[in-house]
Amino acid sequence: MSQPIIFYDIPSTAKGVAWSPNTWKTRYTLNIKGIPYTTVWVEYPDIAALCQKIGAGPTAKKGDGSPLYTLPAIFDPNTQTALADSAKIARYLEATYPNAAPRLIPAELDVFIAAFQDAFWGALGTGYAPVIIPAAFDVLCEGSKPYFRQTREARLGGKLEELAPPGSEARGQVWAHLKKATGKIAAWYEGAAGGKERIFVLGDGASVTYADVVVAGFFVWFKVCLGEESEEWKEMASWNGGRWGKLLAALEKYSAVDVGEQARL
Repeated sequence: MSQPIIFYDIPSTAKGVAWSPNTWKTRYTLNIKGIPYTTVWVEYPDIAALCQKIGAGPTAKKGDGSPLYTLPAIFDPNTQTALADSAKIARYLEATYPNAAPRLIPAELDVFIAAFQDAFWGALGTGYAPVIIPAAFDVLCEGSKPYFRQTREARLGGKLEELAPPGSEARGQVWAHLKKATGKIAAWYEGAAGGKERIFVLGDGASVTYADVVVAGFFVWFKVCLGEESEEWKEMASWNGGRWGKLLAALEKYSAVDVGEQARL
């Protein structure tokens, strides 16, 4: 590799602090594999134009059938490749840079990692949104807030501040749902471990894979948006014998965030 990959992420009010669960999956992947990159920060209203400019295709369709462009995205100047979607990016990096160890998606585990990712999000559902979406709004830069509010309030059917305010019954219900869902996921680890503690979920339990990156991306979202010192995050990190806090601690050495630069369209 002669040139660093360009990695497109969504900025926060704290310069150089990453918050998005989806872009964290790509950041963890790049950091774990030691692939050089530089971050370009893109505000929400500019994501579609940016992806179109670099040639990264849409990752889904909106309700009206029009293309939906999302981050993370990368542009690899070494191969002139533009790509969006964290799982596709991870597989691209594995195939293009096979000597960048460790392999996060070993061939023999590929199908299990894909199935795990689907099962993980299926177990969580969407019931956590009334807590984390308003918290994510609070860390966004002003350039992203109007777009985020409009799209998320339309999706969730109410003003962000009224979905599950602190101290409300609705918030308590969200946390009860999330604790139950994460307990189900924790049981997968315990079953695979045969009663022994394990940090990572697949293989020998001592080696990180992309499945762990998926889980870590979800929990670092809460850690950053709720605040590392918040009582809610401390409670969440303690669930299931402190499993989720331990997972993020194990990946702390792969959590570097470069200052990067703002996108120029």
